[in-house]
Amino acid sequence: MNTISYAVGSTALNVTLRYLNRNPEKNIPKIADVLMPFTYREDMKRQIATAKKVMQDPANPYRGLIMRAFSELAPNVRKSFLSNFVLNSAMVGADRTSMLKVKYKCNIPWAILMDPTSACNLHCKGCWAAEYDKTDSMDYALLDRIIREGKELGVYFYIYSGGEPTVRKDDLLKLAKVHSDCIFLAFTNGTLVDDAFAKALAEVGNFGLAFSIEGFEDATDFRRGNGTYQKVIRGMQNMKKYGAPFGFSACWHSKNTEAVGDEKFLDFLIEQGCAFGWYFTYMPLGKDADTSLLAKPEQREYMFHWVRRMRDTKPIFLIDFWNDGQYVNGCIAGGRSYLHINAAGDVEPCAFIHYSNVNIHDVSLLDALRSPIFKQYAAHQPFNENHLRPCPLLDNPGMLAEMVKASGAHSTQPIDKEDVDDLTAKCAPAAAKWTPVSEKLWAGELPHYLEAQKRKDEEQERNRAILEKKLKKTKDDASLEAAS
Repeated sequence: MNTISYAVGSTALNVTLRYLNRNPEKNIPKIADVLMPFTYREDMKRQIATAKKVMQDPANPYRGLIMRAFSELAPNVRKSFLSNFVLNSAMVGADRTSMLKVKYKCNIPWAILMDPTSACNLHCKGCWAAEYDKTDSMDYALLDRIIREGKELGVYFYIYSGGEPTVRKDDLLKLAKVHSDCIFLAFTNGTLVDDAFAKALAEVGNFGLAFSIEGFEDATDFRRGNGTYQKVIRGMQNMKKYGAPFGFSACWHSKNTEAVGDEKFLDFLIEQGCAFGWYFTYMPLGKDADTSLLAKPEQREYMFHWVRRMRDTKPIFLIDFWNDGQYVNGCIAGGRSYLHINAAGDVEPCAFIHYSNVNIHDVSLLDALRSPIFKQYAAHQPFNENHLRPCPLLDNPGMLAEMVKASGAHSTQPIDKEDVDDLTAKCAPAAAKWTPVSEKLWAGELPHYLEAQKRKDEEQERNRAILEKKLKKTKDDASLEAAS
């Protein structure tokens, strides 16, 4: 990171935040003018300009979300989001990552997902982590090393899963304090989020939670066990009490899609204080996985339309991990935007793809990104020209089998060592049923996508020219320093 730019940017943000706190409704658009000089990328400049327009429109739901932040979140949480997520991660860090991708000729992610522990206090039906050994964990020193190596690559966003990551809440709070320039998020079942932990999260400012919930009480307890829903709601109430940052994570499947995709349920979560929501669909991992939980194509189509409609009307940020492929050009795994490190240290391309060539105990983060399975991902992404079929497992199952075999990657599930052909065979019927539905949807989205992609391609070319000049200047400066 350019320390001068970072210092100037941080100072400007601190001044701006004090200014905004006096009259956020009037002064919010002006923060875009402060951020604009701190990125060379035209796509980021466009996004900042768009955000400014959004904030000037009183009817825009995202403006409503920003106003919620000023009324519901603790001041240091708002400061950490702007300085760590917007400035460090999305702008300065992403600029550095863009340069290093060219230098090292590999994917470098925007975010790293890692499991501090595989231990969990629940036994959820169909859990994607059920086939991991429940005694695995990464110690504090290793987690700290991963974060330090990540920052060298421009990565300032770290996400925890598991197991249940809050089993390690003390270590995770310590990491958030030590790496005060990063932003942290944990996917949690919510049952261990007591008053003291919520207060500590509000105080540290840069560490939020995504509560796993799958509808109201009956739908949530169906997979997670009786009494879980009430504990989740109490955890959310503790977070809201102190102004700590949180949202929800919902897995939709054949038996709960209508419960998750319910406007009343979403309104309820917003009332609890959720600022964001991540939607995932069920994946049949493990030899004993219940394939009847795979969502039907009409349910996936329902979520496609429902999430988009809610985004246009509700003051909350929503992401559908599978149905939003058109906005990110397909699959984001394999280090393209994120990767996964399980509690045993295996570096995997995705939380749902349990195959690897390397272990983080033995290699650096950069070497892991240059391992065979990650090179396979980089060479084949996107996996389908129809970005509503982004996944190499659920939507294009033959592609995953091809990459695993070509890379010589091994199964990281010690309980059953699931063969990739067996895994992909379970997904093939669902992929075949989704294909005609997705083609129909993609035909409707394609004109908008092509128009947006043309603009992105033009921006990328201009960005590349700027990047080449920056890299050349870096080499020239290094040559001059060596000569002197």
